[in-house]
Amino acid sequence: MATAAKKPQDFVFEWEGKDRTGKAVRGEMRAGGEAMVSASLRRQGILVNKVKKRRISGGKSIQAKDISVFTRQLATMMRAGVPLLQAFDIVSRGSTNPRVTKLLNDIRGDVETGTSLSQSFRKHPMYFDALYCNLVEAGEAAGILETLLDRLATYQEKTLAIKQKIKSALMYPISVLVVAFVVVTVIMLFVVPAFKDVFSSFGAELPAPTMLVIAMSEFFVSYWWAMFGFIGGGVYFFFQTWKRSEKMQKTMDRWLLKIPVFGGLLYKSAVARWTRTLSTMFAAGVPLVEALDSVGGAAGNAVFAEATEKIQKDVSTGTSLTTSMQSTNIFPIMVLQMASIGEESGALDAMLAKAADIYEGEVDELVQGLSSLMEPIIIVFLGTLIGGIVVAMYLPIFKIGQVV
Repeated sequence: MATAAKKPQDFVFEWEGKDRTGKAVRGEMRAGGEAMVSASLRRQGILVNKVKKRRISGGKSIQAKDISVFTRQLATMMRAGVPLLQAFDIVSRGSTNPRVTKLLNDIRGDVETGTSLSQSFRKHPMYFDALYCNLVEAGEAAGILETLLDRLATYQEKTLAIKQKIKSALMYPISVLVVAFVVVTVIMLFVVPAFKDVFSSFGAELPAPTMLVIAMSEFFVSYWWAMFGFIGGGVYFFFQTWKRSEKMQKTMDRWLLKIPVFGGLLYKSAVARWTRTLSTMFAAGVPLVEALDSVGGAAGNAVFAEATEKIQKDVSTGTSLTTSMQSTNIFPIMVLQMASIGEESGALDAMLAKAADIYEGEVDELVQGLSSLMEPIIIVFLGTLIGGIVVAMYLPIFKIGQVV
């Protein structure tokens, strides 16, 4: 049975030499080896002095921010008239992350051999999702790639901004709770046992709060390994189940939207991302039914993804978008009204974009309000927890006079 020949791997080589006039020149070239680089340069009349393979190793993992920056840079250069391959060269050289450089060089190599840009992106689904590839494909087909790249960059920047705001709102209380757990653990394992030895020589009955803290400390000392194992194993099992079980994801996402205070923040951010994604796709000329394929996942919530599937089925059978959205019972009245106006006026993308702007603004206000609200609540919580333990341990000292 015949097997397809494996395509030789290309590397990036840095070279130095002199041209026909004796002027020193240098540059970079993709090739399978140093001999190929030297042969290619000789054909161009360049006397090669040095060829060195660029080291592309290590580096941090590629983040969504890296892709957003790349998209913005590529859109800017294409608007300025820079050819696509040259734009890839400029962006890859300017990247400080070797993994990003390698990714862009791989895509450039595919485009150089005749593969379309959208197909080259589809070979890397970990970094370029269906929405990204669909918009690029639409831009290539319509001849407005630079315009759609600009819209895509704007979409990514707004999406990253709203995600960052949610993370900043959640990070503070989570960090404080972790620190509080560590502090309480240290007190229970080391501080309280030392006080217990001192109290044993008092010869007086200890107050109930002190006895409770000592009992908790004895439990910590005896079963700390089981507690940490149970907590660590429980957290690992929970996240693995959440990641792999679709039913668990839907249950948790539905529950997260109902959490007091934070639920409203997550709900409004999901609405903002849903409307922003659909607006971007529709403005790019992607048909509504096809656009809805990418919208559900972009909302970042399984409840919205499930609702989007229902909307897509209804729209494909001729139902209007507004009616389909209304039947899911998860979209706010304002979004439904703006979608209805957009459908009637033929400006659906503009109305959805305005709805996204409104809800992104509300997310900003919620984050600022939460930041102001959580600080005093956390201070009171920590003061009550740590202060209660400290007071309980010092109560017996006030009985020393009675013993004496």
